[in-house]
This record gives sequence, C-alpha cells and structure tokens, in this order.
Amino acid sequence: MFTDRLNKLRAKLADAGHDVALITDDDNVYYLTGYYDYLHMEFGRPTILVVPRDGPSLLITPTIDLVLAEALANVDQIAAWNDGAGNEWREELPSALRGAAKVAIEPNHMPPVVRQYVDSLVDAMALENVTPILAEMRMIKTAEELQLARHAGEVATAMMNVGREAIGDGVPEYEVAIATSQTGTRKAAEILTAHYDQSIMSPNTHFLQIMASGEEITKTHHRASTRIMKHGEPVFLCFCGMTNFHRFKLGFDRTFWIGEIADKSQADVYKVAVASQKAALDALKPGVTAESVHAAYAEVIQGAGYDYPFRCGRATGFSFLESPQLVTGDKTILQPGMVLAVDGSVSVENFRAQVGDSFIITEDGYEQLTSHTKETDRMIV
Repeated sequence: MFTDRLNKLRAKLADAGHDVALITDDDNVYYLTGYYDYLHMEFGRPTILVVPRDGPSLLITPTIDLVLAEALANVDQIAAWNDGAGNEWREELPSALRGAAKVAIEPNHMPPVVRQYVDSLVDAMALENVTPILAEMRMIKTAEELQLARHAGEVATAMMNVGREAIGDGVPEYEVAIATSQTGTRKAAEILTAHYDQSIMSPNTHFLQIMASGEEITKTHHRASTRIMKHGEPVFLCFCGMTNFHRFKLGFDRTFWIGEIADKSQADVYKVAVASQKAALDALKPGVTAESVHAAYAEVIQGAGYDYPFRCGRATGFSFLESPQLVTGDKTILQPGMVLAVDGSVSVENFRAQVGDSFIITEDGYEQLTSHTKETDRMIV
C-alpha cells in the first residue's frame, strides 16, 4: 500500500515537472510511508521525507526514533541524525537536492527552521507546491482506509454513549471527559486486538475532551473543566479530536440538556440546527459540489433568521482537516470514497446548538459512520 502511494506520487511529480518533493507534514509522511513519531517539531526535531521522481526515497529522522523508523517506514533509505552532531538533519539535504530544477514542498506545513535552510539551498523560482497533489491523492480513501473509518465510528459512538450517561446535575465536566477517554481507549483496544497488529498503534485517546455546559455553551472549543453542571443546562459534547483511531479522524457532535430544557427558546434553536444538517444530508451525494452541500445547510439557518454559518463540514482521514471542505467557494465534485464530517449548527447570543456526524460518500449516496439520536426530547438526560 505505501509503496503504491510513493510510486503514485512519483508519477504525479513527473507529470507536474517536479524533480523532487520534500514532505514535512507528519500526516503526509505517515500516509506515504506508514511512519510516525509523536515528538516531531514540538520537540525541535524535524522529520523530512525526500521523494525524487526518479530515485530512492529517503527518510531523514532523529536517531532517537531510528528503531521505530526501521520497523515502520516503507522507504528505500533512512538517514538518522542526532542532536548537536555535525549538521544534524541538514546533512543529507544538499546532495538530495543537487541537480533538481524544481523542488516541491509543503509551504504551509514546512517548519520555519527547515524552510529557512531549504531557501538557502534552492532558488525561490525553483520551489513548487506539492500540497495540491497530496490533497488530491488523499481525497478518495482506499478500502483499508474506509475500514479504519468504520472502526473509528465505532469508537466515537461508544464515547458519545458513555458521555451521555456521565452527564448529570452536580457532576463536574472533567468526569465526563474521564469516562469518554476510558471507554474510547477500551473500545479501540478491543478493535485493535480483533483486527490489527496492535503492537505499535496505541489505543489510548490523546486529545482533551471538547465540551461546554451552561453559560460556557457558546465557547465552541471549550475543554472539559472543573465546572459543575446543573439541572436544566445545555451540554455540548464534541469528539472531533478524540475520534482518532489508528490515526484515522472523524467528526462527531451532540447537544444535550440535564433533566429539562430550562430555557425553552433553546429547543427552537436546536431544531433549526438539526434541520440544517438534514438539509445538508439531503444534498450529500456523489456528483454534487462541496459548496452546494454547504449552501443547502446555510439556507435553512439563514431562512430561520440566523447569521450566515461557518462551514458545514470537512473531509477527514489521517488529518483532522483534508480536502474538500463543505464551504462556499469549494467547487470540488464529491466522489465515492470520500469521508466527510457534516454539521448542523446555530449560534445565538447565549446559546449554540450543534449536531455533527461523519459519512462515507457511496455510489448512490452516503454511509453513516457515527450514530446517536438527535430527537429533541431524547436529548434530555
């Protein structure tokens, strides 16, 4: 699989007239080689994948991760570098780029320290952008990726179910996060054990729970805190970061209330949010543009008198955000094999409601990956 991806990239580089690509985004490195490290630039250690259109691929990675690279990386050569030794990660680049008339990089994903060195080696006129090539390659998922997506959906659904159960009057938000993290980890471990080589990939969730309750509900990406939830309050649960099974990401959101909907106006707002997602799903199918799905969703929201909304959704995969995006201006034609998170949402001054799920585009519509009720009376816990 990884060899095929590298060869496909080589062919696309040749078609575009690029001599070599430097891949520095860790999700793209994983997509192309199967190699990932958890430290990367957060700890000041660049990993660089060099892919010539003709010639052996080269992975430049820290010596501290060499054993992991040798076990995981499907590349022709590995060059390990050590902190403070010689020219570190810079050592291999001059020879790797020598004679290249066109060098393709990821301008928005290349660490500044690496970009600065590349700029010293390559004339600005010789630099090209490889990001559109990689984005196009990753839009249509393979059968293996779609299976990961389905398993990620099982993990997400398990987390949502237990999160709902953990919500309650007098309960601190962080208790919900503990419950969802434990359940997600156990569900992921169960699936890894049954279907995958679990010796490398960790089942543990590793993202702070996105949730908000009461007066914090309008803070879209609020993290679980020590706040005590109260009867009658709304509670928002989002698993768009925690759903990360075998590195495959999905989007998944719900809005709940504790005991009752104390502010009855919130129910009306919520119903519009649900209706906006339904409109998007009615439009979601192969052959339509990404922006047309957003337009259907936005029409419901604005038609109900609310402000123009944020994007309806986004493609996901080994990254949280991939192409296309369901937003005005994205004219990408949806195709079978794409995986998309699709939201419905309305925001007002003191409340916001959001529901979101993930889907695979099929030959005649879509397959839903995440599942939880959205009926208003059933969102009261």
